[in-house]
Amino acid sequence: MPQGLFQQGLDLFAHYVEVGGYVMPPLVAATLLLWFAIGYRALALRRGGVQPVRTLIDRQLKHPAETRTGIVEAAVGRGIGVYRRGTPSLRRALDDVFGEYDRDLKRFSLLIRIIVVAAPLLGLLGTVSGMIETFKSLEDMSLFSQSGGIAGGIAQALFTTQLGLAVAIPGLIIKGYLDKKQRTIQMELAQIKNILCTMAQRPQTPEVAA
Repeated sequence: MPQGLFQQGLDLFAHYVEVGGYVMPPLVAATLLLWFAIGYRALALRRGGVQPVRTLIDRQLKHPAETRTGIVEAAVGRGIGVYRRGTPSLRRALDDVFGEYDRDLKRFSLLIRIIVVAAPLLGLLGTVSGMIETFKSLEDMSLFSQSGGIAGGIAQALFTTQLGLAVAIPGLIIKGYLDKKQRTIQMELAQIKNILCTMAQRPQTPEVAA
């Protein structure tokens, strides 16, 4: 049964490629890349916990061995580690450590943006190609040629446009959501650095210094 479904999927894909023309393979590749990048960013942007940053810092100062499940919790843990080492230029040390998180937060963001912009253009390219096929059929009066004539050209034009939009619209919506989440986490990372630098200017209590 799974082999039958797999074969049906392959046949369906071959049919779509045949209907959509040469634009279909890059559109399918763009779709796969887009959803891979979205999945990666969704995992990378897990915050970890719902408490405010200040609460996370206080909690990890008291319980440093707690499990960290997201990027903000991990940043708090590493930031506290740098703070406890008593580094003279704490701000610079935190910038270096948090640079890794900044790179993770931005990874694949540009790729998603490029695909979201390019997918409708690829669809439009397929539309133009389909319309050219249609007009050639009209010119040759080959309404039912091997390539499908007018019907085949119109089908290609509409199908590639539809697929291009089907790739771009959800990608655009999810991209907006992930970008907003990225900005929120970047602000929280900056907040962690500010809090730790402020704490470093005050005398440490025995509990904090432990």
